[in-house]
Amino acid sequence: MEWFHAIEWAPFVLSFKLAGLTAAILFFVALPFAWFLSQTRSRSKPFLEAFTALPIVLPPSVLGFYMLLLLSHNSPIGHFLEETFNIKLAFSFTGLVIASCFYSFPFMVQPLQSGFESLNPHMIEASYLAGKSSARTLWSVALPNIKPSLLTALIVTFAHTVGEFGVVLMVGGNIPHETRVASVAIYDLVEVMDYEKANIYAGLLLAFSFSVLLMVYWFNHRQKMRVGMV
Repeated sequence: MEWFHAIEWAPFVLSFKLAGLTAAILFFVALPFAWFLSQTRSRSKPFLEAFTALPIVLPPSVLGFYMLLLLSHNSPIGHFLEETFNIKLAFSFTGLVIASCFYSFPFMVQPLQSGFESLNPHMIEASYLAGKSSARTLWSVALPNIKPSLLTALIVTFAHTVGEFGVVLMVGGNIPHETRVASVAIYDLVEVMDYEKANIYAGLLLAFSFSVLLMVYWFNHRQKMRVGMV
């Protein structure tokens, strides 16, 4: 267990803190948006879906670069926040949270949207006929019936944020106890050729990622088995 004591746990704690905040924020932001996408018949739907999925195919360095420009002191938003409220976004944990929300947005939206679109439309129509509003239908009818999709969205968003590197490095840099997350710590260790410790860090993230995916697939499999038995 010598390797356990040799690890600096601060980057992992910071990674999990960042992932937890990102998943929590995105849940409340992405939920109504995913509901809207699942219900709308607007011609702009393909455009909105493509824009939402852009972070999946866009190189992290590209998104990180534009996020850095957006959050920097030279941008109108960054300048206003820094001069008015003394809030610095670039190379700060707050900036990391904002950037992570943009990068992980599709990982929250797409499972929720798929879950909503798989619901029986007659159930939604019955809710509206009963006089329930769209918001009430979302929270009391639709959401309780897409538990596998909800769990997938939350866990995959959390895990994806834990493993993110490009956007984090571009926006947050490498400030100990502030923006130095686990993925950046591995990069640092490789740079100084400390492969033994880098292997431990990478192994921990590998085990975490596999455990998360196993949990998602196991839960979804159990849900399908229960539905099949009914």
